[in-house]
Amino acid sequence: MRGRTQALLLAGLLLAVPAAAQEQKQAAKQPSPFGGDAYPSTYKPLPRTDTLLRGATIFDGAERKFDNADLLLRDGKVAAIGSNLAADGATVIDAKGRFITPGIIDIHSHDGSAPAPLTKMGSDVGEETDPNSANVWIEHAINPQDAGFWSALSGGVTTMQILPGSGNLFGGRTVVLKNVPGSTSQQMKFPGAAQGLKMACGENPKSTWGSKGRFPSSRMGIVAGYREGFQRAADYLRKWNDYQAGSLKEPPVRDFKLDTLAGVLRGEIKVHIHCYRADEMATVLEVAKEFGFKVAAFHHAIEAYKIPDLLKRDGACAVVWPDWWGGKAEAYDGIRENAAFVDAAGACVTLHSDIRIAQSRLNVELAKAVAAGRRAGLNIPTEHAIAWITRNPATVLGIADRTGSLEVGKNADLVVWSGDPLSIYSRADQVFVDGARIYDRSDPTRQPLTDTMLGQPVTKAVQ
Repeated sequence: MRGRTQALLLAGLLLAVPAAAQEQKQAAKQPSPFGGDAYPSTYKPLPRTDTLLRGATIFDGAERKFDNADLLLRDGKVAAIGSNLAADGATVIDAKGRFITPGIIDIHSHDGSAPAPLTKMGSDVGEETDPNSANVWIEHAINPQDAGFWSALSGGVTTMQILPGSGNLFGGRTVVLKNVPGSTSQQMKFPGAAQGLKMACGENPKSTWGSKGRFPSSRMGIVAGYREGFQRAADYLRKWNDYQAGSLKEPPVRDFKLDTLAGVLRGEIKVHIHCYRADEMATVLEVAKEFGFKVAAFHHAIEAYKIPDLLKRDGACAVVWPDWWGGKAEAYDGIRENAAFVDAAGACVTLHSDIRIAQSRLNVELAKAVAAGRRAGLNIPTEHAIAWITRNPATVLGIADRTGSLEVGKNADLVVWSGDPLSIYSRADQVFVDGARIYDRSDPTRQPLTDTMLGQPVTKAVQ
């Protein structure tokens, strides 16, 4: 009602000015509909206390290692890293023998939209009724009661991007969440984080639509679909620009699919694309060049090691698994050294989960990728590798100014590990988000539960 009242008041005021002036005022006040968030974050940090973690080995995510160091958290921020820091009223935690890293950022998750326990009708990952579903937002399908969030938290994941599925050319908008308890997805949304557009190439959209006898059924059809979508968006954007400049009297009819694609063209929405083969990734980069947008990341990127020069040139990150070979024909050229080779070439790389069983073990996934690179003869210090699951994904998501590394003034998102984070025997003992200790392996009161985890009451059989 408030929006309608404001509109009526504005219309009444405009009656008092000449028609030409009305049009100019309307154009000047017309907001951009493309990348704006109609459902802004309502996140509020959980109760927290100033904390001093004393005597740990710290990998700060910015490629530095601190031995026997203290970490001071104040007002939810990193206040200092050093030796023999004064507590000054802060709660002191003995972290001797333990390791601290930034919170893990999972850049590719389906938590909440494919919730556990997953049933046949429980998944809302993909809107597979049109190859172009750029109008849907995955945040509208997220169930905050999904136990997957807390499984991820127990593995040190503090931030995650939730994406739609890969059955469509344009799958819809992504959302970045803080991994904190909430009753709604808006209470979990990372404030100010840009939305993304999930796209897909290769076998998934080809089989999804080809099996239905619909377009596209080939890789050339997929690329044609991209070009058609972005050309329509370019025409739509031109009309909006004309309207806002005053040369078009009536605003264009809103098209939510084109809103998203126009947001990409304006650089307001980041492109995340499911793509396995090197030749397809190279083609997508050419499509991006044709229409003047950037690809933020290629997800899965099994063959990224073949084109690190192109990825580096265009600033696209390879989001990979360490060893998922042969799951489909387009994954047959996957190699364990993929991440290490991309990184060694100077391109961006990060690890991701995609499925729940990997999400709570992303430190182990990282360890496997690092081990493969070291066996190939590459020097990969742990302090450098940690950035693959902390700073690098934060940079891709546009939130590295706030999280992803333990630097003074940044959010106190961190994990206290029982041992070396690249050891399969290490566990996340404590997890902090904005300075709040949300998870503690030794304290059941700091282990979030969901309704489904609590179970159902036992009932007696009817006699």
